[in-house]
Amino acid sequence: MKFSCGTSFAFLILFLFALQSVHVYAGSFHKDVQIHWGDGRGKVRDRDGKLLSLSLDKSSGSGFQSHQEFLYGKAEVQMKLVPGNSAGTVTTFYLKSPGTTWDEIDFEFLGNISGHPYTLHTNVYTKGSGDKEQQFHLWFDPTVNFHTYCITWNPQRIIFTVDGIPIREFKNSMSRGVPFPTSQPMRLYASLWEAEHWATRGGLEKTDWSKAPFTAFYRNYNVDGCVWANGKSSCPANSPWFTQQLDSNGQTRMKGVQSKYMVYNYCTDKRRFPRGVPPECS
Repeated sequence: MKFSCGTSFAFLILFLFALQSVHVYAGSFHKDVQIHWGDGRGKVRDRDGKLLSLSLDKSSGSGFQSHQEFLYGKAEVQMKLVPGNSAGTVTTFYLKSPGTTWDEIDFEFLGNISGHPYTLHTNVYTKGSGDKEQQFHLWFDPTVNFHTYCITWNPQRIIFTVDGIPIREFKNSMSRGVPFPTSQPMRLYASLWEAEHWATRGGLEKTDWSKAPFTAFYRNYNVDGCVWANGKSSCPANSPWFTQQLDSNGQTRMKGVQSKYMVYNYCTDKRRFPRGVPPECS
């Protein structure tokens, strides 16, 4: 859109207000999220609200959630995970709707004993049904520095990226009878909690509570999404993420990561699906 010298000031104000009502550029943990559990174990660490920590001890973990709900969007955050012996811990960043038939899009980082890699667990739930796990061992130590994790959710696909590199794409295959989250607004969540009964080597490695408290850090939280309010959401088609897809270079990079670093893929688990893998896998 171009504005001429004769464009009214009032129109410009209305136009800018309309843009702000569609996009949300979150940048402060102080104003954009609520630490909703943990009894003080979650803390904003700086005045500007750019850095937040979550801690876990034997009594409780902690977590935060966004104030707003979104129906489609692009959400990212930088994370530095629990160092050392993190067996039995789970650190998360995900989208989720409420209710018993919820939708959910997951980044979950499963801790491990010292010297062994974290497992990055991804999953997609629609109407309470998941079972679409893909897992990775990252090509770096996620406890040493901050790294950027991003979920892009639009009507056509969900893209998971790590430091800008796509690691997974889950396409909308509703035409083939595959559920896809299209109608339930979701909040952004993050948490650090204990799951020693399954998180590390299927529960063989237990949490060493002598190492507690365990602490993970989040910074530069950012969301560009469509805010759900008063029963509706306005998603502009001119937002880049709304029609984002992987080009040939993106597909090549994703396949390279999957061939080198993927450690589990439900699409190739013939023991789990003896009658044939789900249709979206073919």
